[in-house]
Amino acid sequence: QVQPVESGGGLVQTGDSLRLSCVVPGRSITDYRMGWFRQAPGKERKFVARINGWGGDTAYTDSVKGRFTISNDFARNTVYLQMNSLKPEDTAVYYCAAGSRWSSSEQGYDYWGQGTQVTVSS
Repeated sequence: QVQPVESGGGLVQTGDSLRLSCVVPGRSITDYRMGWFRQAPGKERKFVARINGWGGDTAYTDSVKGRFTISNDFARNTVYLQMNSLKPEDTAVYYCAAGSRWSSSEQGYDYWGQGTQVTVSS
């Protein structure tokens, strides 16, 4: 069973930073295209960032460009989402996803984690 596992969420203040981590136990991240999505209270889950499992190509939603960075650590078999200059509107449950397609759509991903809460206070 392929089950991404997220960690690193928490409660921070506006302007702070957080780094989210995602591992896929028993699997190599190089086997997948990896993405981060988020779901704010009462809203639909939306794309945040994606990366090829083997590194290289990345993509971001406009609202996080210049503040968030997605990256791979092959030695740790981990995908990171570094979030800087956090804003209250970044508050959401953040989900890691793994799939075979290069996509910003939920439908492009086959496996999802349980999510980690990020709360940014003003």
